[in-house]
Amino acid sequence: MRNQTVRAVNRLTARWAAEASGGDGGTVFTAAGVWPLLALLADGAGGPARAELEEALGISAGDAAGAARELLAALAGVRGLRAATGLWAGADLPLEPAWLTALPEGTRGTLTGDPDADGKTLDAWASERTDGLVERMPVALPQGPDAVRLVLASALALRLKWIQPFEEWPQTVHEGHWAGRDLVMLYRTTSLLDRVKVAHGPAGAVTLLEVVGDTGVDVHLVLGGPDTPPGEVLTTGIEAATRARPSTGASLLPDGNPGPGLTLRTVRSESPEPRLGISTPAFEVRADHDLLAHARLFGLEAAADRGSGSFPGISSTPLAVGSARQSAVARFHATGFEAAAVTAFGAVGAGLPRLRYRTRHAQARFDRPFGFLAVHRTSRLVLAAGWVTDPLPYEQPDREAEEAEFWEQ
Repeated sequence: MRNQTVRAVNRLTARWAAEASGGDGGTVFTAAGVWPLLALLADGAGGPARAELEEALGISAGDAAGAARELLAALAGVRGLRAATGLWAGADLPLEPAWLTALPEGTRGTLTGDPDADGKTLDAWASERTDGLVERMPVALPQGPDAVRLVLASALALRLKWIQPFEEWPQTVHEGHWAGRDLVMLYRTTSLLDRVKVAHGPAGAVTLLEVVGDTGVDVHLVLGGPDTPPGEVLTTGIEAATRARPSTGASLLPDGNPGPGLTLRTVRSESPEPRLGISTPAFEVRADHDLLAHARLFGLEAAADRGSGSFPGISSTPLAVGSARQSAVARFHATGFEAAAVTAFGAVGAGLPRLRYRTRHAQARFDRPFGFLAVHRTSRLVLAAGWVTDPLPYEQPDREAEEAEFWEQ
């Protein structure tokens, strides 16, 4: 992946994160799914829409389509990651050959005008390209003057396993934000203290835990102070995870509480190796985003103006962006991580030991709302980001049902 493109996508991720609220159920989003579509739209845009899209992209419109193709091809080459694009247009909508030629390889289809039939086609594409993680295409198909003439979509699906799995235990939380709740808690220990780092941003210290995946993609859990807004925690985390902001590994940090949720001490131990203990809740987060609600962020203000066509390079028929949405999901569990997003633009138009050594012990606890980032290890491209406010509850097993099933077998 080109460094310029990676920086541009990460810039959009950071700007989006700065506006993230987390909501009651948290959030998850992937600018890596939005950016290529904005680039393809910029390639066919004119006037103010072209200038706004260039600002959102961080590169020139003339280079956008090529950068989008290269990015999507590189993403498809990441082990454990699927990336796809799709285009569906009305049979009577003329499309410019030069724009079509510049599109990445992907699905090409026709909108029949029948909302039920077209909806099933689009939903099937979204589900198949994300292995069922996202079941529906995030686009409405009204009839009449607001009928969708063209749909441009991307799908990303990431699955990875941890190099070192967690142990999973039910736990009742007794204090803090989740006090009184029964949660699925994940635990593990490692001798690699520097899997946890602390970075300092405008709003204070942020603790980052790197959980290493088996596919070249790692997940960073990001914890800020109790009163730090999610957007500021995520922004500092993104900068640190992508090495745009310096961070300090736990091996170089002083004893005490050098970062949120992080405790360091020097203790007597039977082993000379340091130890990092980790505890975090398992989580699943889903979110739907209306990109037009943040039209300025994505460079879509002029593009959404139906007063005149903004995409002469796409079609001689005037077109405007009538809808722009993303549906995303992320799951963090004992053995791995999954994330997927479908983005669609609709144009309408861890005996007593012998304690011989003194060594460093660290404990990282994620016991209140926190962020997460899925980062490609080589390029430092942020593939997905999000905020966890509602971790997975522990549900008592139905013993009677289990016994009945056992005797039936």
